[in-house]
Amino acid sequence: MHDLLSDFEIERLPLPDADLLFWRQVDLGHSYNSLLQELIDASDWRQEEITVYGKPYLQPRLSAWHGDLSYSYSGIRLEPLPWTPTQLDLKARVEALTEHPFNSVLLNYYRDQRDGMGMHSDDERELGPQPAIASLSLGEERTFLLKHKTRKDLKTVKLALPGGSLLLMQGDTQQYWRHGINKERRPCGPRINLTFRNIRT
Repeated sequence: MHDLLSDFEIERLPLPDADLLFWRQVDLGHSYNSLLQELIDASDWRQEEITVYGKPYLQPRLSAWHGDLSYSYSGIRLEPLPWTPTQLDLKARVEALTEHPFNSVLLNYYRDQRDGMGMHSDDERELGPQPAIASLSLGEERTFLLKHKTRKDLKTVKLALPGGSLLLMQGDTQQYWRHGINKERRPCGPRINLTFRNIRT
């Protein structure tokens, strides 16, 4: 499978205190639109509640957690649903590209321009000190934001994530950078991203 995928260009994004690899397009074995629709229709979506400054809020997106182990973040405990055949196929392709093993995936469903994700780091203890997280995008292009935690001289980085793209965050990225996706003013269609990760026991 690695030979099948090796023709796609890999870019290393030049950010200090980070290790980011970006594929603008990857071969997923099926059309991006058909995969997007299958995941929308077949996933058991939930809208999780988080607490911010003592007040409960519904996350402005839907999510689903699949894999081998449970996971906790922002006060939410996620128990895994079984892998689907499509998810396992995508996992194998992402593992071949990134050369990292993954045992879980968090799917985020941005239904339209009103959905987004606040700035955060994936630095939970279950992920280990230098986690590798691979984010596969399907559907509407959205702008991915990266902001350094301590260096005020560095501007917020904006990266367009089109459907079929793959972003690998590894090394010290989660230690020094936060990332997120703003809501949009313009109307936009649905987007799903699958964030593959390796949970440690």
